[in-house]
Amino acid sequence: MATMVGTQKEIGKLLNSLLELDYDAVEAYKVAIEKLEDANDKAQLRLFMGDHERHVADLRALIATTGEKAAEGADLKAILTKGKVVLGSIVGDRAILMAMKSNEDDTNIAYERASKRDDIPPGVRQVLTRNLSDERRHRAYIEQRLAVTKGQSDAATHHR
Repeated sequence: MATMVGTQKEIGKLLNSLLELDYDAVEAYKVAIEKLEDANDKAQLRLFMGDHERHVADLRALIATTGEKAAEGADLKAILTKGKVVLGSIVGDRAILMAMKSNEDDTNIAYERASKRDDIPPGVRQVLTRNLSDERRHRAYIEQRLAVTKGQSDAATHHR
């Protein structure tokens, strides 16, 4: 799902859109952690969920300075975000990780767009840059795990 987050004109609305995206991510991580079988992946995703929870707290504090009312939780995208993970769980860990990569692609795009804007105040830019760094680390881990699990599934296919 291509995200439009990061394209909002007003800083408060932009931050609120990022906040909703991070709420969505927390919900997706909860489902993924519950459904994954691999204990190492579960532990890593718990850490990533903690990053998203920190993003929520940081963004809420920034939004308070803009006069905008901060979102209180996930929006309708959360249904899609969680839904991909739930559907993936029917197939297994690799499909769950693929769904989470898709979700992380969205958060990476949104934070990249937002952090590149010229009108972002320095304190806000610092938070957005740190969050983007987290998002890149999340996606890199998931991509690495997908590469490993692809190799494992390819090997299993050849042994049949």
